[in-house]
Amino acid sequence: MDIKGKISKYKLTFWFFFFAALLAMPGLALAQTHTVNKGDSINKIAAGYNISQYALRYINSLWTDSLSVGRKLTIPQKYVVQKGDTLSLIGKKFAVDNNKIKAANGLKSDEIYPGQTLYIPVGQAAANANTNGNTNTGNGNYITTSRGSFSRSEFDVLARIITAEADSESYTTQVAVGAVVLNRLDNPLFPKTIRGVVYQVDAGGKYQFSPVLNGWINRPASETGKKAAMAALNGWDPTNGALYFWERWVTNSFLTTRPVAANLGAFTFTY
Repeated sequence: MDIKGKISKYKLTFWFFFFAALLAMPGLALAQTHTVNKGDSINKIAAGYNISQYALRYINSLWTDSLSVGRKLTIPQKYVVQKGDTLSLIGKKFAVDNNKIKAANGLKSDEIYPGQTLYIPVGQAAANANTNGNTNTGNGNYITTSRGSFSRSEFDVLARIITAEADSESYTTQVAVGAVVLNRLDNPLFPKTIRGVVYQVDAGGKYQFSPVLNGWINRPASETGKKAAMAALNGWDPTNGALYFWERWVTNSFLTTRPVAANLGAFTFTY
């Protein structure tokens, strides 16, 4: 076998084990986009990705068999139901309306079971589908969520502070950081806007969030940060009401003596 052939063989072996490991994971699979080619059909695409034809149709609004060459289709993510999961919890994990998950899978009730594979309507096609009930499209400048209506600039601040504080942490921890910011809105000790909370400087001249001091807040929000922000705005709070968080190496006595709400990743969340 020549060198080129060996390289191709190694590449195929790598991708085989990569996707095999991915499929073996109990949680998420990668989101994908398929560009329609000549000769493609809905049945052929669904079979090629080993997904439900109905889920493919639902997430891309394909209610006829007509496909335009060059059109990009969102391939729904797969999620394997874990013990203790509910549609509502899964919806919060992905920042997707649980009714959309129910519809994408053709479920007649909210009953699900461990080991069941669900198709999650995420991606741009799903984002468009999920605007009903989540986004105020009056002038495009506001987002309406279960926590209220927020400007897109406020949403961006929330997503950026999540990214700056916890981009290397788990998705749940990122949502928890966003929840802390939102919990402060309901507490009289803090400002009443997301921007006010994030950029607050206390009476002693101390910044509430270090990324504001070091400038990391000015970096663009990651896509995961945006999803986490939306999940927090839609009511998911992994901390159950925490007002503070810090990395465990911090020795600040004010923080370390407060009642612990949750330990997530490198962070401790307190009331």
